[in-house]
Amino acid sequence: MNEIVAIYSRLSEEDKDKLNEEDESRSIQNQKSLLISYATSHNWEIYQIYSDDDYKGSDRSRPAFNQLLKDAENHKFNIVLCKSQSRFTRELELVEKIIHGDFAEWGIRFVGLADNADTANKGNKKSRQINGLVNEWYLEDLSDNIKTVLTDHRKKGMHIGAFALYGYQKDPDQKGHLIVDPEAAAVVKEVFELYAAGTGRTNIARILNEKGIPNPMEYKKRKGLKYGGANVHAHSSLWKYYSVSSMLENEMYIGNMVQGKYENPTYKSKHSRPVPREKWIRVEGTHEPIIDKELWERVQKRREEKAKPMCTGKIGIFAAKTKCMYCGYTLRSATAKGFKYLKCPTKYISSNACKGAFIAQRFLEQAVLGELNSIISSYFDEASAEPKILAAKKREAEKRKLKQEISACNSQIEHLKKAVQNLYVDKANDIISNEEYAEFKAGFVDQIKQLTNQREEKQRIIELWEEEIHNIQSRENILQKYRNVEKLDRNIMETLIDYIEIGRCEHKVHRNDLPPIIIHWRF
Repeated sequence: MNEIVAIYSRLSEEDKDKLNEEDESRSIQNQKSLLISYATSHNWEIYQIYSDDDYKGSDRSRPAFNQLLKDAENHKFNIVLCKSQSRFTRELELVEKIIHGDFAEWGIRFVGLADNADTANKGNKKSRQINGLVNEWYLEDLSDNIKTVLTDHRKKGMHIGAFALYGYQKDPDQKGHLIVDPEAAAVVKEVFELYAAGTGRTNIARILNEKGIPNPMEYKKRKGLKYGGANVHAHSSLWKYYSVSSMLENEMYIGNMVQGKYENPTYKSKHSRPVPREKWIRVEGTHEPIIDKELWERVQKRREEKAKPMCTGKIGIFAAKTKCMYCGYTLRSATAKGFKYLKCPTKYISSNACKGAFIAQRFLEQAVLGELNSIISSYFDEASAEPKILAAKKREAEKRKLKQEISACNSQIEHLKKAVQNLYVDKANDIISNEEYAEFKAGFVDQIKQLTNQREEKQRIIELWEEEIHNIQSRENILQKYRNVEKLDRNIMETLIDYIEIGRCEHKVHRNDLPPIIIHWRF
């Protein structure tokens, strides 16, 4: 069989020899040259060169890395060649899962030149595992060191974020210092003055939108500045209630640096979690204020007067579960004449915004409950139960047949292995020649490989079926639990529903006519 190799190279964030922001680094070029030379010297056919530029060894979202794994699973090559194991991954978990697990299952050899990692050499598996453990320690120590440095910078009042707060820019002459962005700062002042004068947050958003003022993210995008988040919804350039609200409570506008609001639980975690307010790092007077203290105090006093008492321990049935069908934003709740409604906030911030989803909560409860009971009733209906039972019996019979075939494969494999052993004895006793031994052995080994592949494929099918049966049983258990349910609660929403899309009833004929509703079930 021809040896087909996939070459993988990675530039770590620590490498500093970049030619420019667009070009690959010399490090990447040198890696490729070294690996191509090695592959050529061994007469290996190069399938593809996979390269990730500016990615950590612990980053599982590397695009070329993930493409390589996908191609490996599809058996596009049988060797993966890297400069070292740490260039492929620094995580011990991935060393075990991919190099010692998936690659072994897919028949792929892993070779790392610098650290002599070679899965064809069974004797160095422990050294590869030790290297993986050392890399894991390296990542953990590196993370702790970075955290210590960043915390120290925060305590000194240095700004360490990837992008500046709207109203400010990063000072090009002083690292960690913010300077006022006059154009955006004027908008910040207008927001504070409008609110202090009695204008509500939604109305402030409408005023800014009607003036054609882009929201913070859109403003930075147009200016070519770094900004957080991505444009994932329609009307993403519009100001909204929460944009105004978060601005009015941000102390950084009075010259105080407030950081450390979120943290990652571990260096492996990609999701941050909020830090209690008392643990935030706050340093006063680090940069020029946009809002003076007098205006700030007036705004905070009004915010306190407008604040609604929190009802602790209770979460609305549809909280964070409903989205506008037109713009994708989460619906907000409102109360009028004793009835609760869900509505899209985007409609109220601009005269040319989306149609605005709207529904009475009691009608939505009825619709969800009705569809749920209909699904459950249909699922357990006697007419539909018989085909399911017959299908399950057929699948069980197929499973038994596959298990018998797997057992037969195992017997044949053992028989062939003994035949290889007997061949060796015949060769040692000069009953057959070396050439005959090599020929017979190759045939037996090929049969063993084919039988092994057949066995693994049959086992994989059984595992898929068992997983399917488990999912069906889990679904039945869930539906059985909520059979004949008469009232929705938060637990039902969390368990059964991912989210609900709501539209607007544009041509209402009867009072109880419902808008378009699409329920995305979890089962």
